[in-house]
Amino acid sequence: DLIAMYEAQKAFRNRIDYKGDDRYGELTLALQVELGECANELPKVFKFWAHKENNLQDALIEYADGLHFILDIGHEIFFEDFDMIYLLSGADKGRPIATQFRYIFALVSKLDKTKSSITFIELLSEYIGLGEMIGFSFEQVEEAFYVKDVINHERQSECY
Repeated sequence: DLIAMYEAQKAFRNRIDYKGDDRYGELTLALQVELGECANELPKVFKFWAHKENNLQDALIEYADGLHFILDIGHEIFFEDFDMIYLLSGADKGRPIATQFRYIFALVSKLDKTKSSITFIELLSEYIGLGEMIGFSFEQVEEAFYVKDVINHERQSECY
């Protein structure tokens, strides 16, 4: 349930007291880092020179981290129209996964410049599609999201 995850992210934002400087640029950079970390756990997707296996468990963790940042960015632009997300089908399943990663990077850059709800909808939809392309079920993503949410709250308790 994206709305419940969105609300969980809002609760975390409230806990760490998002006031003061605009953190939008930092959030988009953090998303790009997590997206790169996710790709790095999937060497068979783009590292044609390497003979390493994909690490789907670690990729799922990084993917869930990225979802936290996407939802955080949604709060930054005051996004509320989740009905539009559910109407979109996600990624082009015929697109190679490496191309999907690059497409999402481009959408993050576009969103960084425009702060557009339409671009946010496209980004979230394509990100969900990426998870499906990798082979993650929405249930796996949701579970990983909430596991990381607990970790994030614990880190705040420990002055991370």
